[in-house]
Amino acid sequence: MIASEKSKLYTVYVGETNNIKRRTLEHIDVDSEVRKDWQKLKEFQDAEMYIVGHEHFNKSLTLDIENRLMQYMSSVEKINNQRENSQNKYYTSDEMKKIFDKIWKQLHREDPRLFPAKKLIEDSALFKASPFNKLTKNQLYAKDEILSSIDKALSKEKSNQLIKVIGNAGAGKTVLMSNIFYELAKKSNIKTVLMVNHLQQEKIYRQIAKKLDLTDNAKVLKVTTFLNQTDVDFPVDVAFVDEAHLLLTQRSQAYYGHGTNELIDIIKRAKVTLAVYDEKQILQTTQIIEDDDRLELEKFDTEYIFLNDQMRIKASKETVEWIRKFIDDGEINPVPNDESYDLRLFDTPQEMQEAIFEKNTRDRENGLSRMVATFDWDYSSTKKERGYWEVSEGEWHMPWNLQLKPSKSQKNASSINYSELSWPEQPHTIDEIGSNYTVQGMDLNYVGVEIGPSVKYRDGRVVFDPTASSNKKAINNRTMHSGEKKKFGKKLLRNELNVLLTRGVHGLYIHAVDDELQQALKRAFKKGE
Repeated sequence: MIASEKSKLYTVYVGETNNIKRRTLEHIDVDSEVRKDWQKLKEFQDAEMYIVGHEHFNKSLTLDIENRLMQYMSSVEKINNQRENSQNKYYTSDEMKKIFDKIWKQLHREDPRLFPAKKLIEDSALFKASPFNKLTKNQLYAKDEILSSIDKALSKEKSNQLIKVIGNAGAGKTVLMSNIFYELAKKSNIKTVLMVNHLQQEKIYRQIAKKLDLTDNAKVLKVTTFLNQTDVDFPVDVAFVDEAHLLLTQRSQAYYGHGTNELIDIIKRAKVTLAVYDEKQILQTTQIIEDDDRLELEKFDTEYIFLNDQMRIKASKETVEWIRKFIDDGEINPVPNDESYDLRLFDTPQEMQEAIFEKNTRDRENGLSRMVATFDWDYSSTKKERGYWEVSEGEWHMPWNLQLKPSKSQKNASSINYSELSWPEQPHTIDEIGSNYTVQGMDLNYVGVEIGPSVKYRDGRVVFDPTASSNKKAINNRTMHSGEKKKFGKKLLRNELNVLLTRGVHGLYIHAVDDELQQALKRAFKKGE
């Protein structure tokens, strides 16, 4: 609704009713006594609201449209709704998308500021992580199990309960976390905190908390801030940890003064800890879990929830299996024919970059596309004397991520504060190449992966060569709790490749620096023709 036509102040609330006059009077006369948004609406003399109707609306379809509007609106403005209403399969569910598209198109014509083009919203990481996303059967089952476990633990005044959500990249873990976090945030009697050791993901969760106006009982904090501010004797009710595999398991300059494992320290400061975990996405030696920590974690009352569906990669089962065999088993099998997914090999990185640029610029039907690379080229936090830290091969080169700045025209064309957006969402990053550290957890429409010299093909297998990597956080020795020094480079470089090859929703483009790997891929693609 528009609160004031003159000043263009917006108060966004999405509701459904079969009696618009009666329901609006209830909001104005009753809800205005307890809610500021309705109080302000009551005070305006020129307030307006949008009323949406359709001859095919039944209760389930109306609730589904309501939920979809909340999902889109929460990506644009602060929204004052306090519930989500996604519906399962029902009689007219197949009409929902078509009807919603017509509704949004008309609203966009009425006010493009409040209702931007659908694709602009759908490109945003905030939209993809929205708690209003419709959950799959697997996610709904997991949600019910998790909420039931949380209720039992809190009602019995338990402490240090651990719920571990396990799933591969693209299994829908973040959407599930966002949905449950929002569900609990609406309960004033439950104190919740959400943490993630990933700057790009943290930005997204902070946007969600801001747009949904979550109360002080639901906070998004850095892990170290939570540990420093929370006493074990006064635990929070529920601690959410997304990307828990990124938590530190070793003291460092950033993590000092508690134990030697951030997850254990979090569990001790919460009645219930909900941790999303994927061992195949551990990227640094400081995140390796040691045997003594595993034994310590086993002492906590733990429930395991598994997410098995692949929700990111919109490909056939055979294509997903081909990618997994490449990563997990080092096998390069014939590429399956798959009209639903664009899996391509390029002779040069230049050609791949041009294809990604074309997809990002002209094929906006499905969203953002970006180039990424294995961490096999030098990159430092200190500025290079001339130019940028770059990924290069022959005469081709691209700046590593987080170095370029938006142009004046890009800044002028948008009122958005780019610093609040994740790396892929910023328009100028089409001219950069991402690393595993900037795209982990992100969805891309098409992803172009420059596989550097640390990934080789020898004796019929994909192998990993730490000596060819510049990722010191993965290849340097890990000093174990016992004082022994160990190497985990090969395992972590495999995980790095896993993160990069599983970003593309509709397409995966590949080029390999290692000639034997490139030739093996060529044979695999040729056999699949």
